[in-house]
Amino acid sequence: MRAIHASLTTALAGLLLAACATAPSGRSQLILVSDGDMDKMGASAFDQIKAGGKLANDPARARYVRCVADALIAVLPESSRRQAWEVVLIADDTPNAFALPGGKVGVHTGLLKVATDQDQLAAVVGHELGHVISRHAAERVSQQFAAETALRALDSATGGERRQLLGLLGVGTQAGVLLPFSRKHESEADVLGQRYMAQAGFQPHAAATLWENMIRASGGSRTPTWLSTHPDPQQRIASLKAAAPGLQATYDQARAAGRKPNCR
Repeated sequence: MRAIHASLTTALAGLLLAACATAPSGRSQLILVSDGDMDKMGASAFDQIKAGGKLANDPARARYVRCVADALIAVLPESSRRQAWEVVLIADDTPNAFALPGGKVGVHTGLLKVATDQDQLAAVVGHELGHVISRHAAERVSQQFAAETALRALDSATGGERRQLLGLLGVGTQAGVLLPFSRKHESEADVLGQRYMAQAGFQPHAAATLWENMIRASGGSRTPTWLSTHPDPQQRIASLKAAAPGLQATYDQARAAGRKPNCR
């Protein structure tokens, strides 16, 4: 076991020294892939989605979604504002949206049944943009690469004992490492997204309302908190409600400066 530990330590130490970054939240990140490569991956995935023929033929709602996204993009960090963003409406009844590296945003038609006004829609799109600005996709790719590298080192060190040890590592790796990071990503994106809402002139209190709508739409069912990539909805609502008053001055300043989205 001492040899196993040494191999794992060497492999992981090399990865940790390779590329450390800092998220907007101040949290340290392991980033092993370039922004350029992530942009290419995002563009490729987006092209596959569009090629699947699921773009909604609904110009009015597509303009509405683009209006909300544009208002949020206008308050992103300068390097992201300069990027050419593509925003599409996807014919899908699930209440979802996504943003990909490379300036790609997709909103499902089903989300418009849950996000009942522009402020609530901004809560979701702002959240997804928060993932991009925080480089969460690059971090997840890097985490996966680090895990696979560690397992390759384990495989080399253990030989015939690999299957037994992988059985022990499976739960630890899945529930103990990868999923908690995902919950952290979701919480960080909530904080950034609500801030972007206020800066863009969308009412930050609407973020909590959106999640209350989500709970009603789902019938109250959810995956247990300890094995989920998303924070508990009630905890999420409480956090968003608690943060909203502190963002009210930012919202008021944005409105006074002329940021008054009127998306319909």
